Amino acid sequence: MDIKRNALQELVKWKNSPRRKPLILQGARQVGKTWLLKRLGNEHFERVAYFNFEQQAGLKQFFETTKDPRRILENLSLFYGRAIVPRTTLVILDEIQECNDALNSLKYFCEDVPEYAIACAGSLLGVAMSRGASFPVGKVDFIRIYPVTFTEFLAEADNNLHNYLESISKIEPIPDIFFNPLKDKLKMYFISGGMPEAVAAMTEDLDLNYVQNILQSILNAYALDFSKHTDNKNVPKINYIWSSLPSQLSRENKKFLYQTVKTGARAREYEDALLWLVNAGLVTRVYCSAKPSLPLMATDDLSAFKLYLSDVGLLRRLSLLDPIAISEGNRLFTEFKGAMTENFILQSLIPLIEGAPRYWRSGNKAEIDFLIQHENIILPVEVKSDENVKSQSMAYYRKSFNPGISIRYSLKNFRTDKGLINIPLFMADHTMKILKMI
Repeated sequence: MDIKRNALQELVKWKNSPRRKPLILQGARQVGKTWLLKRLGNEHFERVAYFNFEQQAGLKQFFETTKDPRRILENLSLFYGRAIVPRTTLVILDEIQECNDALNSLKYFCEDVPEYAIACAGSLLGVAMSRGASFPVGKVDFIRIYPVTFTEFLAEADNNLHNYLESISKIEPIPDIFFNPLKDKLKMYFISGGMPEAVAAMTEDLDLNYVQNILQSILNAYALDFSKHTDNKNVPKINYIWSSLPSQLSRENKKFLYQTVKTGARAREYEDALLWLVNAGLVTRVYCSAKPSLPLMATDDLSAFKLYLSDVGLLRRLSLLDPIAISEGNRLFTEFKGAMTENFILQSLIPLIEGAPRYWRSGNKAEIDFLIQHENIILPVEVKSDENVKSQSMAYYRKSFNPGISIRYSLKNFRTDKGLINIPLFMADHTMKILKMI
């Protein structure tokens, strides 16, 4: 797998920073955290000393018996078989959430031996932190790793199309000779999603059966995490919520309903299970905003929210939608009342903005799919999964709040009309660049 990940540039910046602290990569399982750290080490350090607390449980003793980072490094060097040298050796501590003492030791690495490059990864670190694990506040750097974006996927699938999108510098229609192939590549992305192994199978081999197997293996690994890393009483509740997500998103009103999880289910009984999925990075919770005003988070209606998966490919596989849909017109985009397209747009927006998007609803009159706060401006975002872009909701919102800029993602061509920007779905990753154009 040789996917060019934008996150590698962030890692290089961390490596070269004069104020570098021990680094923690966050992100769901299988998004490529370990691969990125090893790639950083192989390309920008002389050596990589890799340790995994899940596979090598005995390593925990090095951190339990002393807080002295120099002594810990001596023990790690002996285990590694070579000297760990400051500045030239990258030390990778993988699955660090399995050793709370190692997590806490990062404080001492930061204070006493800042010349050593220490990088950590933890798929369930958010879960560990939510349980009150001792944490070196202010002594670590964070970088969150997301699934492979469509733009990164496109660079592997068709570099010429990728370069064309990168070259766009003004809002004008995209010629059909580019538009149609870009739409076809987006269909491919909806099949694989952004899990790196699935992306590699899709772009290198076009093996749909292999993609199916990879995604199912990831879903199986998640289910195993449910049983291994949470209280027994929450395991069935997590499974109920997880299994209900395709049904939740297939409704016209995608507000999360506990009754869809299980008959008679109540919020207070399932909140811990829901938080586990959020903290594990497997789902994103999008709250309803009572009023689109600054700051956006201050207007949250905590009783009303939607849940989306971290990756559109996993949503497709969890929903048992066969890859044959790739040949059925725009079905992949419109399936489940456009839920997959909404999930894709949210997945594209999250790495681009600070804070999670919200959505807005005015009784039965109107609903805006997402609200994002950008440079102290609230932008309404509408997602259309086809070429039919008529919308009473956006018209109602614009009349009520008069936003300077509104965004609509659809399969219509690139254009702007009186402050409403129509962005083709395959350009979602370019949203911030497009906003600068105007």
